[in-house]
Amino acid sequence: MSQTPLIDELLDVAQAAAEAGANVLSGRNAADFNAANKSSAGDWVTAFDIAAEEAVRELINQRRGNDAITGEELGTSVSEDFSGIRWSIDPLDGTTNFIRNIVYYCTSVAACDQAGNWLVGVVNAPALGRIYWATKGGGAWITEGGTTRKLPGPVSGRRGGILGTGFSYDEDLRADQVKDFLPMMKGLSDMRRLGSAALDLCMIGDATLDAYGERGLNEHDWAAGALIAEESGAWVHRPDLPSPLEGGPEESDRLAAWIAASAPDLSARFPV
Repeated sequence: MSQTPLIDELLDVAQAAAEAGANVLSGRNAADFNAANKSSAGDWVTAFDIAAEEAVRELINQRRGNDAITGEELGTSVSEDFSGIRWSIDPLDGTTNFIRNIVYYCTSVAACDQAGNWLVGVVNAPALGRIYWATKGGGAWITEGGTTRKLPGPVSGRRGGILGTGFSYDEDLRADQVKDFLPMMKGLSDMRRLGSAALDLCMIGDATLDAYGERGLNEHDWAAGALIAEESGAWVHRPDLPSPLEGGPEESDRLAAWIAASAPDLSARFPV
């Protein structure tokens, strides 16, 4: 399913790290949330976000101590003897869903090389009982109910197409995002706003969604899911922005940048 010893090793670490994070999320208990707002009233962080990221980082550091790690909650760490491999982790993508007991949340773990090539990605969604994963050049896969199967990718020309998307917590930015919504919907039948970019991208890979586009996300939101969608055969557009090791993008550039994925015949609808 993968091609080199390095990718095999990275996949093994990514799967174990995502499982470590998902195991934390599986202990969901509303009494232990300790939820707090970050940037706005709808942007939450909980004790589970922090604990899951700590679990993911601990496993990566144990197995590959010279790799760099960039994460949603705990920032960037770089070894003095940097290996050239960087991990991008979102310990709890879909925090609002997690708080509200909506099942679309996950731990997302991905790794790239120094050139920015994404090599492995794993999305573990414990409440759904699904583990999505992919390696560069090795296809995209799902393990569910004890069975692993290859993801089929989105279906070109399918009638009744569904768009996945998301909107900012900020009211002014959301109003601007809505302007792009109707053009993206042209020729499609409906939309879903599931609340997890990582899972939206995975659902392009498993042909649940036909198209997905959102702007203003951070790298950790899409890193694993974009590789999974791409390796399933989907068209994928990633933001062309500096990595966290280069100081990351300016906020205005991040808010303007798109992540998008779809069946190849639907790619022209995105303003990228």
